[in-house]
Amino acid sequence: MAVTQETLSYLDPARPEPWASFIEQIDRVAPHLGHLSHWIETLKRPKRILIVDVPIVRDDGSIAHFEGYRVQHNLSRGPGKGGVRFHPAVSLNEVMALSGWMTVKNAALGLPYGGAKGGIRIDPRQFSRGELERITRRYTSEIGIVIGPDKDIPAPDVGTSEQTMAWMMDTYSVNVGHTASGVVTGKPIALGGSLGRQEATGRGVYIAAREAGRRMGVAIDGARVVVQGFGNVGGIAARIFRENGAKVVALQDAEATIANPAGIDIPATLVHVAAHGSLSGFFGAEPISEEEFWHLESDYFVPAALEGQVTPERARGLRTKIVVEGANGPTTPAADDILRDRYILVVPDVLANAGGVTVSYFEWVQDFSSFFWTEDEINARLEGIMVKAFDAIWHTAQERRVSIRTAAFIIACERVLAAREQRGLYP
Repeated sequence: MAVTQETLSYLDPARPEPWASFIEQIDRVAPHLGHLSHWIETLKRPKRILIVDVPIVRDDGSIAHFEGYRVQHNLSRGPGKGGVRFHPAVSLNEVMALSGWMTVKNAALGLPYGGAKGGIRIDPRQFSRGELERITRRYTSEIGIVIGPDKDIPAPDVGTSEQTMAWMMDTYSVNVGHTASGVVTGKPIALGGSLGRQEATGRGVYIAAREAGRRMGVAIDGARVVVQGFGNVGGIAARIFRENGAKVVALQDAEATIANPAGIDIPATLVHVAAHGSLSGFFGAEPISEEEFWHLESDYFVPAALEGQVTPERARGLRTKIVVEGANGPTTPAADDILRDRYILVVPDVLANAGGVTVSYFEWVQDFSSFFWTEDEINARLEGIMVKAFDAIWHTAQERRVSIRTAAFIIACERVLAAREQRGLYP
């Protein structure tokens, strides 16, 4: 690993977000871990950080270089698992935090994985399909020394798709000399992908919202829902909310913010975004300002964009009953405290958006066995795992008198650190 100033930034007391948020969340759970807190530093230090140069020949013949990352936060409970993000704001700090949240998420759901994450600092909209393929294949070759079906399994994330995963799988397979379908998840169905995977994260957000609503007396039918982020997670979640009787009254993506108090036609919105790439220009709702968006009255608020969106300032003005985190790390610890003091329930990312990695687990299992389940079976298994995890986390929160986030971290950290303790240190 090349040691750069950015590499060292996570050791700086003035660490920037979002790694600082993750560390604060770990610090907050430490008093609840009993003797396992002896191992707490394990969670504050990524196991492995790989920084790679990704050079390609562009369509015009010029040479371009991109910086890529793969971070394995913890492997005590199994191989690394986590997405690959293509976004202009990707940084080592961000990827480290995302890998840490994957460790917690997988353990909280009881999945046999550790946490990992990857990314390239790039705006995929500025490159041709051929250039994106060359970038993906070169990146895969560079990180090939640390990934594998039983080592670290990437998946899609912001800016990547099932096509990205197909290129990654093929590149890895060519390099090892045989087809290794289990090296990634979120693949096309024809290449060993799982039915239900594309909708899994958004479906999981809905399941988590429904379970929270049942306990808080906030029915989905007739509820007002506001969604920030209208990609694969926010779009699917919005559609399933609407199918179950909710009114999605406002949406926001990177280019537009729209609202309709009577409810937005989500199927029409999905068609519009598929055709035009954003919410901008959609005629079924009125444009509103970003300031208005963060002060709309709702029953469920779903941040499903990037991390750090729910700041203390926004938390003070948020008018909702339940926040369901579709994105990773959207709420800062300080904002979390404000929402708690205002009696706004937060269903944390490590629970709410775990549907994607859960069905990725199903895909991985199916690839190993070469036996594939129906979509109804996938959705039923997803429902069972998420409801069981929600019940356990809710019970812990009530028993320990802590937030749902802290309860999820208690369960997850106990599992990870118990595995670390039982395995011991070698040499």
